[in-house]
Amino acid sequence: MSSEAEPKRKTALIFGVSGQDGAYLAQLLLDKGYDVHGTSRDSASNPFLGLHRLGIADRITLHTVALTEFRSVFSVMHKVMPDEIYNLAGQTSVALSFELPVEAFESITVGTINILECVRLLGRPTKSFHAASSECFGDAAAPADEGTPFQPRSPYAMAKAAAFWAVANYREAYGMNACSGILFNHESPLRPERFVTQKIMSGALAIAAGKMEKLQLGNLAVERDWGWAPEYVDAMWRMVQHSVPTDLVIATGQTHRLATMVEHAFALVGLDWRAHVETSESFIRRTDLSRSAANPARIRELLGWRAEVDFRDIIRRMITAKKADMADGGERISS
Repeated sequence: MSSEAEPKRKTALIFGVSGQDGAYLAQLLLDKGYDVHGTSRDSASNPFLGLHRLGIADRITLHTVALTEFRSVFSVMHKVMPDEIYNLAGQTSVALSFELPVEAFESITVGTINILECVRLLGRPTKSFHAASSECFGDAAAPADEGTPFQPRSPYAMAKAAAFWAVANYREAYGMNACSGILFNHESPLRPERFVTQKIMSGALAIAAGKMEKLQLGNLAVERDWGWAPEYVDAMWRMVQHSVPTDLVIATGQTHRLATMVEHAFALVGLDWRAHVETSESFIRRTDLSRSAANPARIRELLGWRAEVDFRDIIRRMITAKKADMADGGERISS
């Protein structure tokens, strides 16, 4: 019998575990042998649909945390004493941030500072990842990389930019092992229905089934870099394992028009999208980005990470999952 002690299991704390990224990240960490803790604003009433869909809800210790309340954040961190923190919480809707700008700023920026300050006060060698956003770049003239200046054009983007600089400041001022991943758009079947990608998939299938006649969308000319969410949480984990905390762009490097996504989704159900899709002014944001493009060369060079699931396959996977949901008699991800 070996006299060597078993290596201590790492403990991870995911703020925002109920979201798309939180659920996939929890699954990844469990597969790697972590003890995983996760938070939401009300863990008693949150259905945690994503965790249940992945079959991992009973393997995660859940906590209720109000990110904007310092005592709430400190209490859970003192209790869990995590080796790694993943901050994926806060408001996630650009459109909603125009209606609730203060809530967007507080949940994203104040929440991030509360986490960083708790790490500092606890004085443990905790590593942390913070989710920044491609929205911070605004309408960049060229594919954005880590040196591209921020030009935020929404309350959501302003909050994400402020949180990004808070992470950088704490890292520099206190020597903390904290980094930000500048995430470009990434999708999966766990996306809530309010997101345009899920709306497109649901609309295409509903029209094909004769349950709906027209799908109304906003500006179809916008261009985005869309990736596959399960791959993006792997990038997050790799960033935390890197020896030097570094802020990195996480993206595919390929940009497509929203109209192209619509075209492919409708083609998969045997329809010509032009006969079934209408544009509506009510879905056009006050200040939207016409084009969002990325240069992810740095993360490929530093961590060996690259997106493998291509644009068409993302649409195919989402249509397939949505079709299965409808066959089950309801939407499993609706929050």
